[in-house]
Order: sequence, then C-alpha cells, then structure tokens
Amino acid sequence: MEKRILVVDDDPGLRELLRGYLGEHGYAVDVAEDGAAMRRRLAAAPPDLVILDLMLPGEDGLALCRALRAESSLPILMLTARGEETDRIVGLEMGADDYLPKPFSPRELLARIRSILRRADDSAARAQPARALAFAGWTLELGTRHLVDAAGVVVPLSNGEFKLLRAFAENPLRVLSRDQLMDVLAGREAGPFDRSVDVMVHRLRRRLGDDAREPQLIKTVRSEGYLLAADVERRS
Repeated sequence: MEKRILVVDDDPGLRELLRGYLGEHGYAVDVAEDGAAMRRRLAAAPPDLVILDLMLPGEDGLALCRALRAESSLPILMLTARGEETDRIVGLEMGADDYLPKPFSPRELLARIRSILRRADDSAARAQPARALAFAGWTLELGTRHLVDAAGVVVPLSNGEFKLLRAFAENPLRVLSRDQLMDVLAGREAGPFDRSVDVMVHRLRRRLGDDAREPQLIKTVRSEGYLLAADVERRS
C-alpha cells in the first residue's frame, strides 16, 4: 500500500522539491506551510509520516511535535537549518523519531524515511496479538492450543506441553532456565530434585519428532537450561 507523507515547511521551493522527489519514489505527498495547514491536512488524510521543519511561523516545529506526540504515535522526522546538538536533543526529547539538519541530501532523507517507516511497521506488527507461532514446519495455534505439522495434522498437547512450547516459541534462540520454565508450568521455581521440566521437555521433543539423543529443535544448554533452535514467525 502506498505510504502517505506530510511535509510541513514554510519554504515553498523545498515543499515542491520534496513533493516531486518523494513522489518519484512511490510516496503520496501532501504539503503544509504552517501548523494550521498541518492540522487541516491531518484531518483530511492522515499520513504515515510527518516531515516537520523546526523553524515555522506561528507555532514552531517543537511545539507541533509535542502536540502530535501527545495525540498519537505518528512517526515524525524533524528538519532544521540549525544543526546544533542541543536542537537535536530537544527535538528527540519532544518525540521526534529522527532529525535531519539542512541542507541535506534528498537521498539521505529518503533513507531516513524508509528506516523510520520500517521501524513503525515492525512496531505495529509486534503490537498485534499473535494468532499463531510458526517454526520449522510446525504451527502452534494459540487460540485452539493446537500444534499442527506441515501436512496439517493436529498433534495433541497436554496443558503443560502447550505452556512450555509457547514459552519456547515466544523466546526463540534464547536459553530459558529450568526455574523460568518451572514458573511457566507451575508458577514457582524448580527445586533441586524437581525433574518436572526435564520430563516435560522430553515429552515435547517426542511430540515434535525431535531425537532425544541429538535434539535439533529443543536443545539442552548444559548448566543453563533449554532453547528453541529455530526462527519463529508470528502470525496475526
């Protein structure tokens, strides 16, 4: 989907330059010369990112940035002819996502825009509650608590097996200690002679067809715990 960018700057030449350049790179661009015009554009067509000049007539960019951030998490890239470190720090503290001093290269601006939008998309994806966690040909459906193999066959899980596999899948490639896993299972730490976690991991490996002698999915990290050795895709 085409991303929409709002350029707020009192320099008409720069507004039109950015409208043309960013338009050539696949963005829909609206422009505004001050805070009042910015608010009208925001109400008419909410953008995916605002490029906001610091030095504006009337309300300056910092005040507008503060107001925008109080109302939403809309990404903001600040522009200014003043490149002093204090200006950059104040802009970022007001909630700007990035800061680019004038004069700047349009190519650098484009790179900054792409980076900010990519981070915003990643954050939005993480904020969506996952419906399923997919890894190594398996899918763990969180609503139904089903484990489904690559052929679509449902593999039954006990309540404890589901809890344990979900903990692994939500923390892929990360070692989880026996205490952490016992807390997942029973809400407490593992005692020195409690082998519940080890027994449950053994069962889970069997469900996944993971060789207990040389496991490839749920690996043992000696003296530390266990980890899921697979990348996990969150599906919303």
